[in-house]
Amino acid sequence: MHYDPIKRTLGEVFNRTPWLRRLFYVLLDLLLLRTWHVHRELRQWAKGRQQEPLVILDAGSGYGQYTYWLSGLSKLWTILAVDVKEEQVADSNRFFRQINRPQVQFAVQDLVLYREPNTFDLALSVDVMEHILEDVEVFRNIHASLKDGGMLLISTPSDQGGSDVHADDETSFIEEHVRDGYNIHEIQQKLRTAGFERIEARYSYGEPGQVSWRLSMKYPILMLGKSRLFFLVLPFYYLLTFPICLVLNWFDANTRHDSGTGLIVKAWK
Repeated sequence: MHYDPIKRTLGEVFNRTPWLRRLFYVLLDLLLLRTWHVHRELRQWAKGRQQEPLVILDAGSGYGQYTYWLSGLSKLWTILAVDVKEEQVADSNRFFRQINRPQVQFAVQDLVLYREPNTFDLALSVDVMEHILEDVEVFRNIHASLKDGGMLLISTPSDQGGSDVHADDETSFIEEHVRDGYNIHEIQQKLRTAGFERIEARYSYGEPGQVSWRLSMKYPILMLGKSRLFFLVLPFYYLLTFPICLVLNWFDANTRHDSGTGLIVKAWK
């Protein structure tokens, strides 16, 4: 399933006005379970830091929803959001100028090559590493770019059914992925190889989250992949499934999982 054309169409719909883009971010925050987990970790990191002039890297910013959320926590934080897609970067810069958040800048960068030594207090990588083959090189670059004590926060699929892969002969539900998911020990070892010393990893997308993901993401994406006419059906579909997904997301984000199809990883320099 090619996901990028659908993402592009969604961007075209919600980029028309700042109000629509803000609405889009709210919907993503509620529907995407990984956002619940990432926000939880970011709130913990942000405690006691909102009056400090910190520098943050959003490494693989996509639509920019995490940069938007972080920039709302403190006007003192400077955020650089980088992505390889020029159109998304241009759209995001225009949007953040329109809403008057000058402390945010988007730039076109390749994470395999990008390095800004001893610059950032926090680096964020949400659903990025499964798209990049040279993952250790990216980890090395981020490690070099963090200040001493800086933290990298990663959300990525695991090898426990991430990308909807449940057997060796299956392939990723999202065809743009170069790997189906990380083993929880493998990603920690790669981070150590890159220079990180203190690392914490846990599973996300346990049983409640997996049901929510199918209802909120997999089935709608499959429908849209067959025909864009399903955009007309989506509001009615989500009217039925949205309350169920909210409850499932809450349970998943507030439960410690022995296994799951996602990983939340924190690594400190």
